[in-house]
Amino acid sequence: MAPAAAAMWLRWAAVMVIMAAAMVVVRGGDVDVTRKNIAHVSYDGRSLLIGGQRRILFSGSIHYPRSTPEMWPSLISKAKEGGIDVIQTYVFWNLHEPQPGQYNFDGRNDLVKFIKEVQSQGLYVTLRIGPFIESEWSYGGFPFWLHDVKGIVYRSDNEPFKFYMQNFTTKIVNLMKSENLYASQGGPIILSQIENEYKNVEAAFHEKGPPYVRWAAKMAVDLQTGVPWVMCKQDDAPDPVINACNGMNCGETFAGPNSPNKPAIWTENWTSFYQVFGGEPYIRSAEDIAFAVALFIARKNGSYINYYMYHGGTNFGRTASAYVMTGYYDQAPLDEYGLIRQPKWGHLKELHAAIKSISNTLLEGTRTNFTLGGQLQEAYVFQGKADDCAAFLVNNDGRNSALVQFQNSSFYLPRRSISILSDCKTVVFNTSKTSALENPRSFAVSQTFDSEDRWQVFKDVVPNFGDTSTRANGILEHMNTTKDVSDYLWYTFSFERAKNDDSNAVLHVYSLAHVLHAFVNGKYAGSAHGSHDNLKTGLNLDQPISLNEEVNNISLLSVMVGLPNSGAFLERRVAGLRRVTIESKNSKKLEVINEYEWGYQVGLLGESQQIYTEAGTNNVQWSNVNSTSLQQPLTWYKTTFDAPQGEEPVALNLSSMGKGEAWINGQGIGRYWPSFYTPKGRSSQELYHIPRSFLKSSENLLVLEEEMKGDPSKITLVTVNSPANRICGKLSDSHLASVLSPETLKKSVRGPRLRLECPPEMTISKIVFASFGTPSGDCNNYAYGKCHSSNSTKVAEVACLGRQSCSLPKSMHKFGGDPCPGIPKSLLVVAQCE
Repeated sequence: MAPAAAAMWLRWAAVMVIMAAAMVVVRGGDVDVTRKNIAHVSYDGRSLLIGGQRRILFSGSIHYPRSTPEMWPSLISKAKEGGIDVIQTYVFWNLHEPQPGQYNFDGRNDLVKFIKEVQSQGLYVTLRIGPFIESEWSYGGFPFWLHDVKGIVYRSDNEPFKFYMQNFTTKIVNLMKSENLYASQGGPIILSQIENEYKNVEAAFHEKGPPYVRWAAKMAVDLQTGVPWVMCKQDDAPDPVINACNGMNCGETFAGPNSPNKPAIWTENWTSFYQVFGGEPYIRSAEDIAFAVALFIARKNGSYINYYMYHGGTNFGRTASAYVMTGYYDQAPLDEYGLIRQPKWGHLKELHAAIKSISNTLLEGTRTNFTLGGQLQEAYVFQGKADDCAAFLVNNDGRNSALVQFQNSSFYLPRRSISILSDCKTVVFNTSKTSALENPRSFAVSQTFDSEDRWQVFKDVVPNFGDTSTRANGILEHMNTTKDVSDYLWYTFSFERAKNDDSNAVLHVYSLAHVLHAFVNGKYAGSAHGSHDNLKTGLNLDQPISLNEEVNNISLLSVMVGLPNSGAFLERRVAGLRRVTIESKNSKKLEVINEYEWGYQVGLLGESQQIYTEAGTNNVQWSNVNSTSLQQPLTWYKTTFDAPQGEEPVALNLSSMGKGEAWINGQGIGRYWPSFYTPKGRSSQELYHIPRSFLKSSENLLVLEEEMKGDPSKITLVTVNSPANRICGKLSDSHLASVLSPETLKKSVRGPRLRLECPPEMTISKIVFASFGTPSGDCNNYAYGKCHSSNSTKVAEVACLGRQSCSLPKSMHKFGGDPCPGIPKSLLVVAQCE
């Protein structure tokens, strides 16, 4: 080849190599991500920098295994529509590595697919690897096989633990790298987390705590992901790891970054709280969440806020931790079924829009703050370039409203509220007022199961001592015996009653498990259970029993309602029976634990035969339901049903049952326990979500394992009618006063605007109700008042029909004049989305 031709060929080849190196293909996506889209992610003392640009980011936690792949696109889309920029998720070690070196990333465990779905919708990802996550997840996310590693001490400067923790963390990081999912590769992951709220337990490890923190930080950073790492609730997070805040009021509780070069990050802003069986729901208002967010941004220069949870979802199967309900964070902006919950979703969306409208001023401006006359009222002013100005006027008083003076104008601040001023003059948002009204879900009964011929039953076998193959001369610890393959462990022993003893006795059992069922000579004797409040103190059963003249078999079923998920030295936690005595009338207490050999059986017979699956259901003999087969403990029930028509979410109403677990076509939809009443005398959870993807069009197999007593004939299958199909909003004069200064209010013709918005891909098809005047009610119950503008419906239809969103001013001019001079007026509109 001639020198000139060779040089030309080499130049061409070099160009081809450079072009090939510049192209990064994201497999499974619709569009290749090229090098020009790769974002360098770093941070300074003000915020994360993505591609060199400072950003205020709103994030929402959505956990991939608490929903289904079929639900992911809709959940992410609704989060995006709500103003969310980032989806945050934990990584669930016990799902992905159920046995050492055996990995599972299929179905709901498909982390890569979940992240790529987020990417396809143009959002970022925060990946909280942990790998300890807590999260009300069984064993805090640790696989139980970790317990059997010799010499291991979790979450400490312990070589066996560090070995396995590093292995799994490296596995996940390398998986992300292989799929080009870090922002440094053109992917969506902009932030990662190592460990989780370690400061809560660090002191318990004494000298083994601080070195572990330093090791974990260095291990993570050395993996070279190209994006920053965070540690939440770790105020001494080593550089360059960012310390982050968790809680409900980080604007008040967060001490701040531990370096002036780190931004203020809030990794968990709790939108409600997890609920346990027997516990009342915690309802956190949209107004309180918005106040906390605005205060964090104003007072702490906050630039990243994550809502935990944005969608909680469902703890399928046995994944929930001790006593935690199957439904998780149902009060989040997206409820358990993935439906929009108002007013949280809409109010936070408006907050996000208000903050983003002034983000440049917040990020680049100089902040000053001062009081506004009273000690509980303050202003935070951000002065940017030229005349750019933004302000937060804060009323910290939780009892009283306040009229404050700011820049020669008066502003009315409702109690515990913040007004955001876009130009230091105009109020664009007030945290205490939302135009979106609460829109409760409604449930329609799709099917009943009230005929006896619909059900078949199988009575599980109560093992006697002679039926067991595992024996020990003492009490075995529950969790280490079951290895988390079942909630259940049978403890059995037999003894001969002394001739001079009375047949009537009392069985005393103390247990550190969650539930206990006692059987004497194969017959049910009694039960006891603990609660989330007495996790560490356990339960006591004091049950009168009747004994045979000779040999007696005692069978005690110990039950865990999820494994513990938090606290130091988790590997040392114990459960199960601790003390067993039998006290008869004519003799002293018999200390059973020390006197007899014990026999053990892990799980129920129905579990071992997998009778909840289509293949396993024929492994036992089922019988027809009759009056004696109902209301019996340890009974399995099965039936079939057709899927409801339509696309609405589906749930089982199990309010007539006691306690157990449910399966649909072999897939566990979680533990149920409606018989555990709250202090107010109601079930904590009656409805149990069945994802549509679990269903076939017909002949769906429903199997219930009823541990206590229940009546399956009263179970119903319901569809959940989306509150998002009907939207509504209301503006009143009190709302006007909260968002406008009195002077502006007097002059205002337009006033604030009522905003209506359908979910993505839906439009407003009908104005159900509209009234400018003195209407009463809410989305479901509404009525005209004595004062009403006859133009109300027409004005709303012109502004809204056929649109995904619209806004209406509370303006006399818009509605053709004042229908009742001198009377305070409101605007209430109810619309239908299709």
